[in-house]
Amino acid sequence: MNIRSVTVFADPGWPVKEAVLAQAGQLAAQAKQLFEEAGYPVQTTRLATPPFPRLFAGLDEGEMVAAAQMLEATAAAQGFAYIALGPAGFDQPEMYALIPDMIAATENVFFSAHMAVSGKGISYPAVQACAEIIARLAPQDPNGFANLYFTALSNVGPGSPFFPAAYQDGGASGFALATEAAGLAVDAFSGADSFEQGVQKLKTSIEAHGQALSTIGKQVEAESGFRYTGIDFSLAPFPDQANSLGHAMERMGVPRVGMHGSLAAAALLASTLDQADFPRVGFSGLLFAQLEDSTLADRAAEGVLTVKDFLMYSAVCGTGLDTIPLPGGTTPAQLTPLLLDLAALGLRLDKPLTARLMPVPGKQAGERTNFDFPFFANSRVLGLTAEALQPPLSGADLLPLTARGKQSGRF
Repeated sequence: MNIRSVTVFADPGWPVKEAVLAQAGQLAAQAKQLFEEAGYPVQTTRLATPPFPRLFAGLDEGEMVAAAQMLEATAAAQGFAYIALGPAGFDQPEMYALIPDMIAATENVFFSAHMAVSGKGISYPAVQACAEIIARLAPQDPNGFANLYFTALSNVGPGSPFFPAAYQDGGASGFALATEAAGLAVDAFSGADSFEQGVQKLKTSIEAHGQALSTIGKQVEAESGFRYTGIDFSLAPFPDQANSLGHAMERMGVPRVGMHGSLAAAALLASTLDQADFPRVGFSGLLFAQLEDSTLADRAAEGVLTVKDFLMYSAVCGTGLDTIPLPGGTTPAQLTPLLLDLAALGLRLDKPLTARLMPVPGKQAGERTNFDFPFFANSRVLGLTAEALQPPLSGADLLPLTARGKQSGRF
């Protein structure tokens, strides 16, 4: 099993306090060394900061773009491969429109934006703004790759180590682990004599790795002073069969992911994660990333797996819609209802969900993608069944939504 990221959460301030970044870089390097000595390859070390509107408060738009560039360079000098500058929020709607410019001006900086926040509801203007960001980012790269650096958030709090959703929100500096653990599920159900045996093998494996990782995490905490917050043990894939979440589901007995039975398999895997004992942060669910998972990429290319399927599975387990290629001509008006669905799902079920959608310029639904990226498996562009929403829904501002189980009254 690989560690996808050791993510450090710190506030470098502005102007940048280079001593803070130096300490964060030393922590990341130490953690990487110790985890790898224990047999856990670390793909990247990453830095997550407070939301950029707060971090760069007082700067004008042009100065914020320059500040993002400077912070990227300073963080890279400390060994961080990627940084996340956090989300735009309801309280500063003008910040949403700045995100495409900041992504265009940087190479390895990730951003996000809130659509729905627990206790506040869904901001329809924020949903529309996220749709505009996605549409503006699409033509920045011939393959729509710029959208890799942005995700829209529903009910996502601070502290998740997975990018682009990671951000810090006050408190002491800390670090958390994002795993690439889909292979554990493949191993558990390959050759299992029964479903129960596969479940127990997966649970035991997660707990054993969780204990080993946390022992090292606590050691790093004691030596660095940075708080170890835990593990996001999401079953994130790598684009080969041995590390495919989709392949794991098919080893459970689903003929092809996307067919009926897939929802139950996803829910059962998520339930096993819930039962496992480890210090959890972030999503700790199933990461259904079409372009990062060879089996999901194949099933989507075959027409078995659709956008609606990905959304439905998010209701029982997932982290949302991730690396979904869409037609290049998809408009903000078409993206808005899909984002609104995901925002409502996150709030109603009281779970964190994200949407990282990738319209591919010049591509139509059904056409093959041609990404040249080692962490992607090429697939086909998915069709989107969506048209512009109409009043009164489209004329709303803040949409109140109560999480199921928290409503008052009796039936």
